[in-house]
Amino acid sequence: MGVDITVLIVDWAWLGEVPARERLLRLERAWDADETGLWDYEAPSVQGDWVWPKGPDSDRFAVYEFLYTLGSYKPHFWATHYWDDVRDHADPLLRAELDDFLLGLIWDGPDGESGRSDDEFFSKDPPHVFGLMRACSPESVRRLAATWERVRPRLDGLREPFAVHTAAVSSDGRPADFDHGFVHLLTEWARVLTGAADRGWGVVGLRA
Repeated sequence: MGVDITVLIVDWAWLGEVPARERLLRLERAWDADETGLWDYEAPSVQGDWVWPKGPDSDRFAVYEFLYTLGSYKPHFWATHYWDDVRDHADPLLRAELDDFLLGLIWDGPDGESGRSDDEFFSKDPPHVFGLMRACSPESVRRLAATWERVRPRLDGLREPFAVHTAAVSSDGRPADFDHGFVHLLTEWARVLTGAADRGWGVVGLRA
């Protein structure tokens, strides 16, 4: 899984000002621009927080830097792998809600093919420089944020099934960790959703 992911919250109306085939390119160019300051490698590193760009598009998007992931998609992949191990042993209502939450963000479902993404907002022609991994419209963001609020108080009920049924190890070779390898990562995704929902924005995951 040598893939990196960059997660952004984005002003959907700003992207909607241009034709569908130009929207992702507009975002990629704004994110990749030198004037954003995002590519200043001498600046203090940020983890577990927002990075807001400088420049003309500073009020159009923001980047969320996940804690402990160093931009890698591996921790997200492993979180879904843990869920594959545990979901059959979860309370049915919690399973349905968490399925919905993860399908909208990082999971492709039990068959590996049923992940949900609002990528129809964008066009796959022409090819994109970085590549779209996930897209959540403002409507999907609000729905997923509400789902999280229902899921969050019940997550501790997965602790025992997680300990019993998760056979995989984490991306760095250590045993799977319920709090840091699963709950904390999902909580950060919820923070992304909340940040977007508060502004009426969408969420985009770019392959970097």
